[in-house]
Amino acid sequence: MTTTITKFAHLQIPLEDVVKATDNFHHDNIIGRGGLGHVYKGQLQRSGELIKISVLRLDSKHGGGIVEFWTEVSMLSDLKHPNIVSIVGFCDEKDEKIIVTMYEAKNGSLKEHLNNPNLTWMQRLKICVGVARALSYLHYDQSRGYGVIHLNINSSTILLNENWEPKLSGFKVSIKQSLNRMDHVILSEPIGTIGYLDP
Repeated sequence: MTTTITKFAHLQIPLEDVVKATDNFHHDNIIGRGGLGHVYKGQLQRSGELIKISVLRLDSKHGGGIVEFWTEVSMLSDLKHPNIVSIVGFCDEKDEKIIVTMYEAKNGSLKEHLNNPNLTWMQRLKICVGVARALSYLHYDQSRGYGVIHLNINSSTILLNENWEPKLSGFKVSIKQSLNRMDHVILSEPIGTIGYLDP
């Protein structure tokens, strides 16, 4: 993993900064539970300004998750789109594995609102169009030279900002694929969330 860490050295955040930003991972700052561990909110000093962040702390009790951790860091470091969460950095220190992104879920995840009658049709359409734009970028953006297949899009990985603009998250099982082979992906086993898998 040393090569991987070196590649992303510019994104490293000291553990003490993350601990301070989350008030020592205080339970009042927990905003959710991801597939890898708890998600905390916090504020981090970066380039002279205080920014709101989300902190995914890998749950070391369950073991594993290291490959998924580095997949998420790798994907988010390459992906820049208004409808995809933005990485701030990561921490890989003292047996801690932490991914820090901009706090972009002011309205939670889509899962929390699907059955909400107050979510208007215009808001629903805005969410659909935003997710479609993110997928188009992932699959077909020529500037990267490869496409990305998310493999785990579901209502929990679609976050909603203060303007109800969707932000796609959860890239831990994503794969890179040559652009000319995007329609030729073969997986040896199902990956993703039951109920959201392709038939």
